[in-house]
Amino acid sequence: MKKLVIVESPSKSKTIKQYLGEDYEVLSSKGHIRDLSISNVGGLGLDIENNFTPKYDIIKNKEKTVKDLKKAAKKADEIYLATDPDREGEAISWHLEQVLDAQDKPMHRVIFNEVTKTAVQEAFKHPRSIDEHLVSSQETRRILDRIIGFKLSKLLQNKIKSKSAGRVQSAALKILVDREKEIDAFVSEEYWKVKALFPGFEAELATIDKKKAKLANEEQTDQLLETLNNHFAVDSVKKRSRNRAPKPPFTTSSLQQEASNKLNFSGQKTMMIAQKLYEGIDIGHETVGLITYMRTDSTRLSGTFIAPAKQKIVALYGENYVGGKHIKVVSKNAQDAHEAVRPTSCKYHPDEIKSSLNRDEYRLYRMIYLRALASLMKPAQFSSTTVKLANKHTMFKARAQEMTFDGYLKAYGDYESVEVNDLPPLESGQAIEAKSINKSQHFTQPPARFTEARLIKEMEDLGIGRPSTYSQTISTLKNRKYVDIKEKKFIPTDQGKLTIEKLDEYFDTIINVDYTARMEGVLDEIAHDQAEQTTIVSEFYHTFIPLVEKANAEMEKEAPKTTGEDCPKCGRPMVYRESRYGTFEACSGFPDCKYIKQDETKQENNLKSTDITCPKCGKGKIVEREAKRGKNRGKRFYACNNFPKCKHILTGKPTGDKCPDCKNLLVETDEGAIQCDDQKNCGYKAQE
Repeated sequence: MKKLVIVESPSKSKTIKQYLGEDYEVLSSKGHIRDLSISNVGGLGLDIENNFTPKYDIIKNKEKTVKDLKKAAKKADEIYLATDPDREGEAISWHLEQVLDAQDKPMHRVIFNEVTKTAVQEAFKHPRSIDEHLVSSQETRRILDRIIGFKLSKLLQNKIKSKSAGRVQSAALKILVDREKEIDAFVSEEYWKVKALFPGFEAELATIDKKKAKLANEEQTDQLLETLNNHFAVDSVKKRSRNRAPKPPFTTSSLQQEASNKLNFSGQKTMMIAQKLYEGIDIGHETVGLITYMRTDSTRLSGTFIAPAKQKIVALYGENYVGGKHIKVVSKNAQDAHEAVRPTSCKYHPDEIKSSLNRDEYRLYRMIYLRALASLMKPAQFSSTTVKLANKHTMFKARAQEMTFDGYLKAYGDYESVEVNDLPPLESGQAIEAKSINKSQHFTQPPARFTEARLIKEMEDLGIGRPSTYSQTISTLKNRKYVDIKEKKFIPTDQGKLTIEKLDEYFDTIINVDYTARMEGVLDEIAHDQAEQTTIVSEFYHTFIPLVEKANAEMEKEAPKTTGEDCPKCGRPMVYRESRYGTFEACSGFPDCKYIKQDETKQENNLKSTDITCPKCGKGKIVEREAKRGKNRGKRFYACNNFPKCKHILTGKPTGDKCPDCKNLLVETDEGAIQCDDQKNCGYKAQE
């Protein structure tokens, strides 16, 4: 072997191996290989007295991977680090460089925004060194999250039994709790509408005595109706043309929002499918990445895509549909490091490769493909008509709209609604008689709760976190039981509200939207060599730790709720307690008395099934069990119901999704991370 290439994903390594030839060996690190140590004082992995120098350890279960990579590195003449083209990928490459310690051999950093033969081969012609500033930015983020996560989570677990807190997750939870407070404080007000029904259309009351119509109750409405009759006169007919411009191609955030709204995908599911589309799909004669890198906040399209895309538009829809210059939309928080999420090539039309994709892959890829094409097409054109109808001292309005040219909707019409309605021919001064004039009662509505798509948009608008972290943040809120979901809307639980109440009381200067957004700006400054890591970490630490100490001294510890029963062993009250596996009943005299009440409804023959087939034996079903003895007594775990013939125990709670690398089960760990159940052979972990 002459040249070793290391990527982070096994499936990605399989794809690019075919592009590089026999002189290259392509291996996978299976994500991060190191993380901050937890063995030092406080578990922070930082040498506080030595400029907050981080200490790293090899991640558990990654020892064999590292050993294999070191062995391969010794045989290689050159080493190429080809992890993802973002800060996280840059950090993975840096850790590999540190661990492999191949100082006597050339070590190159290679980046490509799409996993295609042309892009990969071109990238290897232009390698560079590792960007230390990007690494420092990612390292700072990890250090800050570790300090907050360890210190704040431990405090809340001890005081109020909340499972975790974090810089971004707590800011997101505060958005939801604050909205719930608005809803609780909202006082609904009554109002009435009046509509006149005509043959073929209706008109709504707009003004009374040339002022905006406001009817607060039925009495006012009836008084108005007594002054009117069914005879109207057309006051004016106004027609105008307007255009609806196409939306820009997808960013990470807009992709998650649109997939949530149109495909009913969670953010986490969207990113998992997009990762697979990016890393490579076998389409019969080749394996190719179908979309560009899916972690981006840019709407930029390259000229190498725009030209063939316009040719594809001509071929599919005609010359008249090709738009003008691509409009790049830049938000205030955008880094614009990569192109938008787009198809790698227009030749891979979703309908032509549908047989190579599963249903969800096809649906997401089709939406990405058509959105990119639509962004380069002409606007849709509409003709709207507004008619004003006079009746005594009131004015009614009727509106109609027709589409005169479908434009980009020719491609993207399945994902956007268009309201079209007609009005009969009317002329100014024309008399017209209503069939009836009707009243209807209404009430003002409180602010709407957030759906996943709306929460992602709110986080993006406020600058909280990064698009690549949105799905994991939302999953954490769900997994920690801080929110319930009803009719696709987030409702904070009592525990979620209590968590924010205490954070507001003791950490309002740090756990808030503005501070979290400012910190994202600071991380950007570090990436651009405009701020220094040690200074930022030190300032944060010496601001944050006194707040933790104050809260630890002053925050009251919430007593566990009693069950109304006494312990059968010692007679003291039984209480409800929480563990990572859920609520259970135990003696309040712990640790003197360690009695735990067994749930009689969960007999061995009445286990809660997940309806997921066991990945090991292929015959049994994965069920939720409860440990009967030992230090884990009372804790829940997931295993095959075909025991003792099959003794497989999952490494976490099954999510119902398949690993994008090995097709095994994906599970959720106690820490809320999503990973492949087979960590020994696969090691896949979803990126946060």
